[in-house]
Amino acid sequence: LAERTNLAGVQHILLVLSGKGGVGKSTLSTELALALRNAGKRVGILDVDLCGPSIPRMLRVQDSAVHQCDSGWVPVFVGQDKAIALMSIGFLLERPDDAVVWRGPKKNALIKQFVTDVAWGDLDFLIVDTPPGTSDEHISTVEALRPHQLLGAILVTTPQ
Repeated sequence: LAERTNLAGVQHILLVLSGKGGVGKSTLSTELALALRNAGKRVGILDVDLCGPSIPRMLRVQDSAVHQCDSGWVPVFVGQDKAIALMSIGFLLERPDDAVVWRGPKKNALIKQFVTDVAWGDLDFLIVDTPPGTSDEHISTVEALRPHQLLGAILVTTPQ
């Protein structure tokens, strides 16, 4: 099965979630990835925030392109040491500020493709940055990742 092979080298998967937008999910995902990399871990970020893919900009790789290889899409490698692998819809848009206005089935298909068709290689952690709320994207992501060992989820909240 293709989805087994592309995530076979991933040790732990972390979902970053919240019930609302603007609480810092993408910032937390990015900072967590950088901290893990600085601790010597091999890290990937899967940005499934299809309507607001901010991580490519946060990591200053928004002008990068995704390429194909025999086992699927090659993620963008971040930093001089290339220690963080990143996949985001931001790399698939013609212009970084293009809006994604898709209905559920198309979003769900892309999320499934991100899970099954990205050649992650060997990673200690795959951090999944999710969109705000509790929408179809979350259900699709969890369903696509169900065959794999999830380490857990980080729930980002604000005091109010």
